[in-house]
Amino acid sequence: MSERRLVILRHAKSDWSTDAPDHSRPLNVRGRRDGPEAGRWLRMNVGTLDVVVCSSSTRTRQTWELASAALRDAPEAQFTDDVYDASAIDLLDVVRGLPDSASCVLLIGHNPGIEDLTTLLAGELLPMTTSAVAVLTWPGSWSDVGLIPATLQAHAVPRG
Repeated sequence: MSERRLVILRHAKSDWSTDAPDHSRPLNVRGRRDGPEAGRWLRMNVGTLDVVVCSSSTRTRQTWELASAALRDAPEAQFTDDVYDASAIDLLDVVRGLPDSASCVLLIGHNPGIEDLTTLLAGELLPMTTSAVAVLTWPGSWSDVGLIPATLQAHAVPRG
């Protein structure tokens, strides 16, 4: 079986000064600076992404838009409500449903679910502050995520 690589990205810093509902909250100035930096980090440290699964929220969509501009051949993102406000268990279900034709997947979401998922898979607490990225690998299929120990390849917080 081939190795799977799951790249987990927490959205960039959002703007709390608006009265927008949580799902519609946009990025703030720092978030708009950090989003492209996250993309540059992905380009330098991850390479080609096969699939991108992103929360349907405004701030995650904006994070992907900014990050993807720094990537070569960025795939179209799959925006889904399944990642918005999802627990680690919900996110495991999303990852387990990924196609085995994909070897490298980017998952963009929110805390606490993103941090809990990263910590669960890595076997250690990995703070997932805004714009934080974790790269985990394991042998096997996507359906094996969480059943086969993952290896933490990288953990970073790109800032612009």
